[in-house]
Amino acid sequence: MNYKHIIALSLASTSLCANAQEDKTSKHQNLQEVVVTGTGTQHHLKDAPVQTEVISRKMIESYGGKSLEEILGGLTASFAFNEGDMGSQAQLNGLGNNYILILIDGKRIHGDVGGENDLGLIDPHNIERIEIVKGAQSALYGSDAIAGVINIITKKHDTEGVLLENTTRYGSYNDLRQHNGIGVRFGKLQSYTSFQLQHTDGWKNTSEEYAEAKLLTDSRNKTVNEYTNWQIGERLTYTPYKGLDLYASGTYYEKRISRPTNGRHASCDVYTYDLKYRNASAALGGKMKLGKKDYIDMDLSWKKHAYYYLYTDTTLEDGYYKGQFTHYYPYFPGQENLQSDQQRYMATMKGVFYLPKANTLNVGAEYRYDYLKAPMRVSDGTANDWTAAVYAQDEWNPLKCVNVTAGFRLIDNAAFGLHFTPKVSAMLSIGDIRLRAGWSQGFKSPTPKELAYHYTKQMGANTYYYMGNKDLEAQKSNYWSASAEYRTDNIAVSVTGYINKLEDMITLVNVSKEEIPSGATTSYTGDGSGEIIPRMYKNAEDTKTYGVDVNASWKITKELTIGGNYSYLDTKATIYNSAKGHFQNAIIDGMAHNKWNGYANYGHRFSSCYNLGINLSTRGSSKRFYENDGNGKAFQIWRLNTTHDLGKSKTTTYRLEVGVDNIFNYRDTTPRPYHLGTTTAGTTIYASFAIKFNKGKKITTSKTITKQQENDED
Repeated sequence: MNYKHIIALSLASTSLCANAQEDKTSKHQNLQEVVVTGTGTQHHLKDAPVQTEVISRKMIESYGGKSLEEILGGLTASFAFNEGDMGSQAQLNGLGNNYILILIDGKRIHGDVGGENDLGLIDPHNIERIEIVKGAQSALYGSDAIAGVINIITKKHDTEGVLLENTTRYGSYNDLRQHNGIGVRFGKLQSYTSFQLQHTDGWKNTSEEYAEAKLLTDSRNKTVNEYTNWQIGERLTYTPYKGLDLYASGTYYEKRISRPTNGRHASCDVYTYDLKYRNASAALGGKMKLGKKDYIDMDLSWKKHAYYYLYTDTTLEDGYYKGQFTHYYPYFPGQENLQSDQQRYMATMKGVFYLPKANTLNVGAEYRYDYLKAPMRVSDGTANDWTAAVYAQDEWNPLKCVNVTAGFRLIDNAAFGLHFTPKVSAMLSIGDIRLRAGWSQGFKSPTPKELAYHYTKQMGANTYYYMGNKDLEAQKSNYWSASAEYRTDNIAVSVTGYINKLEDMITLVNVSKEEIPSGATTSYTGDGSGEIIPRMYKNAEDTKTYGVDVNASWKITKELTIGGNYSYLDTKATIYNSAKGHFQNAIIDGMAHNKWNGYANYGHRFSSCYNLGINLSTRGSSKRFYENDGNGKAFQIWRLNTTHDLGKSKTTTYRLEVGVDNIFNYRDTTPRPYHLGTTTAGTTIYASFAIKFNKGKKITTSKTITKQQENDED
């Protein structure tokens, strides 16, 4: 392309932009909502250079979800969940927990590095909004973001004085959700203490279960087990002078999953111990402004996720020393047996600088150290890994209606060395239309669990023996996306197509018994009636996920809004079957071709003392595919939630919420453990009451937006 073509293209683009300027006389909140996840800098949603999906606070409150799983599963079609004892088993556009980075206010949470985060750590009552960026589109985020980033923005308590809040929710199966918060702010010091409690008795959709090589009809196992968890957290913020904010925070979390005891069918392996989790975290850091808008911030954090057997009956367990079998140990009721202790230490630093020539530069560095202690499950008893990275990302606006965002991430891993991953995206604004396209590379090293962990699991008639693999290669990805978005005050429609191609994707596959390491066979059990199936983490030769996401909403009147999402997904994976000596196609577990949701939201204020909200929503999925366990059934579930804002006071607000989930009582009654469509309990009802006391002076804070956005408002 010669200089004449470049000049002609520039003139054409300038003319197009000039003819496409928006009417600035009407700026409503849905156009001006600020997002930060894609670039690390603040942008109005309509002008975010990287395609961002937002679940707003209003949507969360209208929907009435009791957990983050319900909120994500009900309000965006890209997600699928299978709630289980070990974690949430989330999937985003075909890729599981291991590839999804979950952040709270831009800081990553820590759970099972094997890939099943417990989203019960996140209190839904403290969420302001959720921002979702799909694919490894941003250089700001590292290895866990190959599928995408979920950034949970928490509520900010910006009142000088005292804040007290309580929400109690109760529903079917003794489902109790409790939230309390105490906020205090005096001058330069601010404190917010939070507490949450979650409990359910669990439920059983069927008494049929495959075990002992036959179909049992009187199983005591539940579809979802009884559990109780609680968490307390504290965050202190200190502002010694304008432009400098310091913080320190910490949390402590416990969860106990209770399982049936004294059952007839001891081989089900669930009767002599409960499961217990004990998490903790601590962090400190600060943000310092440099001039009017530039700033740097730093964070240090430590997070711990420990998993135990809590015995309810006398049990004879295998004994191990540094992963080697020694002799059997007896455990008695009330004793704990550590299964894994995963700890993560992180240090991060980043800076944002607004440069001449319409450039905004975001640079940073981070260091992460992972430690795993699992005496019964890791060959040497412990394993560790570290990763260091530096990154830079620049936002450039050569024209008022054109944005180009490009960056890179340089990664150094303890076992896999240096890797360079570039990212680039572009956006063209034409009136109310935004056209976006992007390409990015990702890198993810194997986790300590994938390299060294081993365990057994009874599934139906068979015993599965899961093995780590020290010969794994690191995973690399190429992500392409293109989208078109139309957004006005009342209508928003977006269509996004994507391809995510992974090299050396790590997945669990069936292998021959010859691949079981010598001396490891003592770790699996079975009474000889079923088959022992070894499964090992392997690198797939070629993996690709691709699909289309459609999001739409229409504000028909001031009081009525309708909307919905649709996601089409397909996957391709090829692995080498060592037992048969050839390549074969593989299924990415949990994949469904079609998922959807929709809602109608109505709100009306009858008086200054009463406001009514009604939300009718639905979500569904086509058949879910699995490699070994059969396929999950298709389903569609409807939900009705009502909110009632009561009373009128300058300091106190009251809200009553009443709803019914799964109106038409759908349940997956496939015998355990093959109920893989959905674990919903059928029709459930719930009610909650919230009271918030806020006595103090509102502190006004100015929002920082980019230079381009400042120009838009002129």
